[in-house]
Amino acid sequence: MTAALVVFVVTYLVLATPLLATLGLDRPAAALVGAVAMAAFGGLGLDGALAAIDLHVITLLLGVLLIAAYLIEAQFFRLAAYHVLTRTRSARSLLWGLTFLAGGLSALLVNDTVCVVLTPLVVAVVVEARLPALPYLLALSAASNIGGVVSFSGNPQNMLVGQAAAGHPGFAQYLALTLPVGIVCLVGNAALLVALFRHQLPHGPLVERAPPKPAIDRVLTAKALAALALFAGLAIAGVALAGAAMTAAALLVVTARVPPRRTLATVDWPLLVFFAALFVVVRGLARTGAIDEIYQVLAPAIDRGDALGLIAFVGLVVVGSNLVSNVPLVLIAVEWVPHMRDPQWGWVMLAVASTLAGNLTLFGSVANVIVFESAGPRGEIGFLRFLRYGALLTIVSLALAFGVLEIERALGYGALLGL
Repeated sequence: MTAALVVFVVTYLVLATPLLATLGLDRPAAALVGAVAMAAFGGLGLDGALAAIDLHVITLLLGVLLIAAYLIEAQFFRLAAYHVLTRTRSARSLLWGLTFLAGGLSALLVNDTVCVVLTPLVVAVVVEARLPALPYLLALSAASNIGGVVSFSGNPQNMLVGQAAAGHPGFAQYLALTLPVGIVCLVGNAALLVALFRHQLPHGPLVERAPPKPAIDRVLTAKALAALALFAGLAIAGVALAGAAMTAAALLVVTARVPPRRTLATVDWPLLVFFAALFVVVRGLARTGAIDEIYQVLAPAIDRGDALGLIAFVGLVVVGSNLVSNVPLVLIAVEWVPHMRDPQWGWVMLAVASTLAGNLTLFGSVANVIVFESAGPRGEIGFLRFLRYGALLTIVSLALAFGVLEIERALGYGALLGL
């Protein structure tokens, strides 16, 4: 037990501190080393480590990343960003447009991919338009996290929840319930950022921007969007999420008429390694029972099913997501939900709270790290400075999200959806 705790703590110290750069590692490599250490010294062994990796989730993530890779190949993301980033005429409308672009793209595709593609474009536009980078980088990272709330394929932790929920709620039920949540939170997020940066955002028309227009492959775009629609349709019809994603991705690989090797090279393979390794590290921690002991202290309040129970559960998820990151926290929390008074509502709360918790700290989600590291010198921001903005964004988003969900329940919308 002690060895597993030590391995876990050391792994996350490396992942979340400058030790990462000192050791010359990136996060997937650090997680991989931690997984090997957990197997060797944490009591898992090789068989236990391999059994800890949920292949359903890894397969789902791979399927969505494959579809996203073809959209990248077709220049779909770049063209969508080009239209939003060049057609807006003021600093404020640019921030609003970026928020809804990032949130919309993240609703069905993995938000990490959206951040990888959009960050260089955002930096280029704010430099050309002579705008401060920070509000737009915050808008991109926060909106991509918020957009991921909307579906079970929007981010890796929602994929974990969707897999564990086993259709209760299903893909369509969850999407219908959280779509209003996502829209309201994106509006609140953009409005809050405009208010926070009201003195830095210039008034009047922006400097004209003339970046080259991406040459989109319309045929490939149509095929990739059709594959995305097929995935959503199969998921709504009740097909297992991993099977739906890989079926759609495989058909796209066959019909795309693009050299597969070239497109496969753009898939974020390190992200798959990262999450596979996290499965192992977190399984070692779970075996110690340390996190479950904390949950047991709060369980009586959570099981009340009232406002206090909601606050206790959401608070635990938000704090835990920022101590160990949201994906590892969800890996543990999926064991709690089946024991709650209303598991279906518990899955919704877990998905929404763990996703919005990603906006609290710089290391709260992989999307934040991608945006601010990819932005280079313009993305340099200290932990405390990010927290100053992230705390407000998270509090407002959580209040709006669970306010909308409670209104939906009070109006009988959840019951109408079968929840």
